[in-house]
Amino acid sequence: MIPRGVPDIGWNDLLYGLLSCVWPADACQAQAQAEAAWSSSVDSLACLSVRSGFDLVLQALDLSPGSEVLVSAITIRDMVAILEHHQLVPIPIDIDMQTLTVDQTSLLRAITPQTKAILIAHLFGSRMPMEPIVQVARQHGLHLIEDCAQAYAGEAYRGHPASDVCMFSFGPIKTHTTLGGAILRFKSHEMLDKVRTITARYPRQPVSVFLRRLGLFALLKLLAHPLPLQIFFALCRWRGIDHDQALYRALRGFAGGEIMRRIRQQPCRPLLQLLRRRLQQSPKTTITKRCAYAQQINAYLPLTSRLGAHAKQHTHWVLPIQTHDPTRLLQMLQHAGFDATQRASSLYVVPPSPQHSAQIPLQAVRAMAQVVYLPLYLSLSERDIRHLGEIITAFESRCFVEVDMR
Repeated sequence: MIPRGVPDIGWNDLLYGLLSCVWPADACQAQAQAEAAWSSSVDSLACLSVRSGFDLVLQALDLSPGSEVLVSAITIRDMVAILEHHQLVPIPIDIDMQTLTVDQTSLLRAITPQTKAILIAHLFGSRMPMEPIVQVARQHGLHLIEDCAQAYAGEAYRGHPASDVCMFSFGPIKTHTTLGGAILRFKSHEMLDKVRTITARYPRQPVSVFLRRLGLFALLKLLAHPLPLQIFFALCRWRGIDHDQALYRALRGFAGGEIMRRIRQQPCRPLLQLLRRRLQQSPKTTITKRCAYAQQINAYLPLTSRLGAHAKQHTHWVLPIQTHDPTRLLQMLQHAGFDATQRASSLYVVPPSPQHSAQIPLQAVRAMAQVVYLPLYLSLSERDIRHLGEIITAFESRCFVEVDMR
């Protein structure tokens, strides 16, 4: 069985994280060092997660209840839950699924006197051009928040300088993961100071929580190889467990309820120390390998099935395709030994508010209903890559004929 991917963290980094749990150090100093590793401009904040940072930003902005926030139509559920917790109204903006950019017409049509901010999420490892969105934000006096959680590329991109806040994630399944943590870059030092004042009141995440996560991801790293994964699948079948659901739950950064209580914590000291260490390393080698791998696979895939096929900047954090029948294709791929999934992340389509029922993001709805994430296993052989492409091409051709005959 070909694994869906390997956590982007080395054994040396896991060991460093473990030793940091027992080695005495000052948490405030560790935070300052992590932020300095990101930028020498004193414009950044290290926090527990992008969710935590987004909640802090909304607290600092203190928008009036009922204010509208334009949101990329595809994002994670918790970001919408955080908006709703602050009594704000998320308005989805449709996505061009070939370029993975927000639809400019949809963006302009959604602006009303109640619109106060724009939340833009770069998807699947791609990076959309921000200048058109910056111009809209300037023209209408809107706060611009850039969610770069899926688009970390080291020093190659640190967010658009005109964005009020740029958020980068180092959560469990992200590029250059530290199994948690995030960096926020602020355009305004005044807003950064407000956010620091708020987060200083939070309790610190218990070290024991981070220690358990280190153990879990050491196990997942062991499972991310064909033979151990095959054994895990067999055990899941024997116990009547859905292996896909089990892996999805294990990889989630904030499983379970009470999201606001869970995100309103400061990162623990060993997490900050590991974050500093990882920020001093470059993800360039990993990203280069991923891009080469994606290029190999894409050469065997129909152009119409590739989401983001025309994205100008792409690090290929995941490999999503679009298919007429994702359930059947998943069954075929898994039967052939490829651990594909529809649950590579917590992404979903933001539903329109009752006041904006006409603002249905049709492209996003169609894509996410038909998405399948292919294995991002960089040790896959050329033969296996070709076989994977042949299965998908044959399946899509058959689906096309079936649809045409109807």
